[in-house]
Amino acid sequence: MKTRGQDEDTDGKAPIVEAQVRPDAAAAELAHWLRTPAGRYLLAWEQRFIDAAVIDWFGYHALQLGFPELHGLRTNRMTNRWLALDHRPFEEAAAGPPRPALTAHPLEYQPEPQAEAAPGLNGAGRAAIFCEFDALPFEANSLDLVLLPHTLEQAVDPHRCLREVERVLRPEGRVVILGLNPASLWAVRQNLARVNGRLLSRAPRLYLPEEREYIGYWRLRDWLRLLSFEVERAQFGCYRPPLLSDPWLARWQWIEKPGGKWWTVLGALYGVIAVKRVHGMRLIGLARGKKRVAKAAPAVAAVHHHHHRDDVEVD
Repeated sequence: MKTRGQDEDTDGKAPIVEAQVRPDAAAAELAHWLRTPAGRYLLAWEQRFIDAAVIDWFGYHALQLGFPELHGLRTNRMTNRWLALDHRPFEEAAAGPPRPALTAHPLEYQPEPQAEAAPGLNGAGRAAIFCEFDALPFEANSLDLVLLPHTLEQAVDPHRCLREVERVLRPEGRVVILGLNPASLWAVRQNLARVNGRLLSRAPRLYLPEEREYIGYWRLRDWLRLLSFEVERAQFGCYRPPLLSDPWLARWQWIEKPGGKWWTVLGALYGVIAVKRVHGMRLIGLARGKKRVAKAAPAVAAVHHHHHRDDVEVD
């Protein structure tokens, strides 16, 4: 498969993707937050959801956009699996200036016992494509699977990013989206922290990392419908209150089962699986088969009435 605007090397190597990448403070903040008790709790739920979702999907090309802390493709068996980043890893920022070109290699994930670690890109089997998420270096209709773990929340234009994903996905391809639920207790605490910060004129003590925008499930569902996606499955999770310590989070473990049954849409997270549908065209033209034979018009018998007139002679 060729990437958009690039040609494959004559030696059969992977294409070269040119990108000017830089460290991203928001990504570094998110990576730091994922090491907290709440972050590990969130990441563990997402890892279980993704592992179960993608394990039986087949194809050739799969792509994960951002969030390298999540091993989204480790259970998938597609031939080519990539991780795309729109920034330089924060740990590599001090190593020197960015390279002008990077080679894109398929990812080969190794199962890890814990998912809360924030792996870098220098480990064995770890490689990435550096690009803008609203201008992916892939041809149209070329990918079978795209993962968007919190990608839309960090995007400058989330709708444009979703349109780009629709472009590169082949018909019947799948997209998996993970996002924070704005109708959850976690989002309420985040908003209250902002309000208190403004009232007290100080920096807010946020519970969650800074994001650009929360995208609710129903709003996301409308976006997917506009782009000809059909939601195949949706699931909410993480019903424990927004607590700060592992012992308190563990004490509220009992709430997971009733939360998923009685107040489903109030989970802190949601996962959405959608399929790209392309409706077929119906061509209307001449019917094939025997030529129509013109039928003879039925004969109409005309009845002629003969009127006899007697001639009268006048002397």
